[in-house]
Amino acid sequence: MPNADARVDATRDRRIAVPTGERQYHIGLGPGELAEYVLLPGDQDRTTRIASRFDSIELEHRHREFASVTGMYRGQRVSVVSTGIGTDNVEIAVAEILAITERPTFIRVGSCGALQPEMELGDLAITTGAVRLETTTSWFVHDGFPAVADYEAVIALIEAAERLGHRYHVGLTATAPGFYGAQGRPIPQLPIRYPDLAEDMARQRVMNFEMEASALLVLASLARCRAGVVCAVYANRTTGAFVEGAVKDAAEAACVEVGLESLLVLAELDAQKQAASTDRWRPSLWTQEPARTA
Repeated sequence: MPNADARVDATRDRRIAVPTGERQYHIGLGPGELAEYVLLPGDQDRTTRIASRFDSIELEHRHREFASVTGMYRGQRVSVVSTGIGTDNVEIAVAEILAITERPTFIRVGSCGALQPEMELGDLAITTGAVRLETTTSWFVHDGFPAVADYEAVIALIEAAERLGHRYHVGLTATAPGFYGAQGRPIPQLPIRYPDLAEDMARQRVMNFEMEASALLVLASLARCRAGVVCAVYANRTTGAFVEGAVKDAAEAACVEVGLESLLVLAELDAQKQAASTDRWRPSLWTQEPARTA
């Protein structure tokens, strides 16, 4: 496979310790079953809601927390794979997707807590890079290694949000390894080590807290793949407000719409690069009516 570690390509490495064959152990999928444009929600139930927007579905599969759907969306073959909660789950999902695809593009569609006062419930947060508060990525890279979103993915998410008219913010994300103590949320029964963590991150102009972005961005960078992140604001840590009811539903819908639209934008950019015989997109290549390739 093109993304495999060269050290284990020729002969099977005993350290891998998973069943032989091309069908992946956790996501339960094999080569050809996923598109090269992939949305990554956390919630497996969100996969079903996303797939309801597809024009047609060719595959539906669920194993553990990894729910997957592949189909056509407005003329483009796309897939959705849920990752569950946390960077450890993202590591599993991304590693196994890389094993059965060529060079996938990843867009995470999730939820987050806002750290800046101008961010309102239901807004969208587009990540340019992530503070690595988690340790999953430390098993792959040096602690100083940056978690950076691909510039094409950021451009596509901004363009998608503008096309659809959704209010959004762009900036740095902090990826925490938990929801409570790891994000500085006080717990009466459990003392926490860093009760001022949210304030510290806000002072450093970090835009939001979430729990998966840094792992996706680091692993995608290592695999030389594109990855981006857009999250709906479900909580505002400045005011203590938390989203509910119709506002939550609308926020999720906006996030999903922008994620799907960004995949179409990225397909447009890819067509423009192909026409220009280049592997790097630049603004001068932009056309409003590009030749799309499925």
